[in-house]
Amino acid sequence: MSVTDTAAPARGNSAGVDWAKDDYAVCVVDADGEPLERLTLKYTKTGLRRLIDLLDRHRVDAVGIERPDGPIVDALLAADTTVYVIPPSQVKALRRRYGSAGNKDDRFDAHVLADTVRTDRRRLTPLVLDSETTTGLRKLCRARKDLVAHRIAVANQLRAHLTTALPATVQLFNEIDSSISRQFLTRFTTQDALDWLSPKRLAAWLKSVSYCGRAHPAVLHARTNAAPRGATGDHGQTLAGITRAYLATLAAIVPQIDTLNQQITAALDLHPDRDIFTSLPRSGTVRAARLLAEIGDARGRFPTPASLACLAGVAPSTRESGKVRIVAFRWAVDKQLRDAVCDFAGDSRHANPWAANLYTQARARGHDHPHAVRILARAWLDIIWKCWTTNTPYDPDRHRALQHLLTQDHQVAA
Repeated sequence: MSVTDTAAPARGNSAGVDWAKDDYAVCVVDADGEPLERLTLKYTKTGLRRLIDLLDRHRVDAVGIERPDGPIVDALLAADTTVYVIPPSQVKALRRRYGSAGNKDDRFDAHVLADTVRTDRRRLTPLVLDSETTTGLRKLCRARKDLVAHRIAVANQLRAHLTTALPATVQLFNEIDSSISRQFLTRFTTQDALDWLSPKRLAAWLKSVSYCGRAHPAVLHARTNAAPRGATGDHGQTLAGITRAYLATLAAIVPQIDTLNQQITAALDLHPDRDIFTSLPRSGTVRAARLLAEIGDARGRFPTPASLACLAGVAPSTRESGKVRIVAFRWAVDKQLRDAVCDFAGDSRHANPWAANLYTQARARGHDHPHAVRILARAWLDIIWKCWTTNTPYDPDRHRALQHLLTQDHQVAA
């Protein structure tokens, strides 16, 4: 057999795509790193068609790009092109390979991406997309998270406004944006309206809106009398207009959050991985859906639990030089994934003795709450990854560390 028969097949050319707001730069390099063609394309059907034609003409078999989603990525994958995602933080560091200035230029970054794919392909992981079901669920969960953040922001603005406009209503009910609180503020927007209330009138109004709170009407009325007085007269009416504006904003946001909750529940019920994530302690529906959506269903993306933990930012970053060893917080992570994992882990300790024990031990070692939650999340990801890769729901009876801890507790109690 000749040498040419045993040699590995030659790789095709490489390309890099760096996109900006209105267009994107493309660079194609050959096997030696020499640029073959550079151009800038628009975000149109014609532009995408020209991109695919360009890659076909130069026999490009791999493309480097900075983000893992969007119409460009969809077009590349539809054309059976291998896509490698190189984050912007890495591209920033890679610029130093080609010059000490480190200047930012879209056309130059496209060349950096293309040449990095050419030289470092063995270190890169090809992009594997999740199913449309998972992608849709992820968008629902992220949209809900954004709306919840808006609701909290508006509620905080309303609370700050009422502190001077109508102080008696700030602490009247548990939550300023609850249904009963919004109904009360809609009916009683000024201090003059509050002065009209008596315990009997307040009790009648609460009954008319089906208030089922624990506080007695007389107690609520006493709270309004004990609080500082708000603005009255024309000034009070002016401030009431601001109150109504915030209430209208909340009235628009809150129903949409409820609608998204229903959509998330329906989408989760149809997902094949539903039982894996809903079996976790204190996962609920929205939390389980978010955890599933951020981890995804493309098993090949995380070959080991450590790869999942690193992307989630719950594994520390270690820097070592000579006798100096520094273990630091990991910054370059998927922040949405980290938030979902830590949200689950932080609440799991209230329902799982093993999780509570790990958290308590971490706090005893001097770690603050966020650090202790990340330590717990790291341990949970080992379990979640095992359940996820074997399509097996979490079973506390098969969790050896949990059962060992429970056995010890029973022996101590006995």
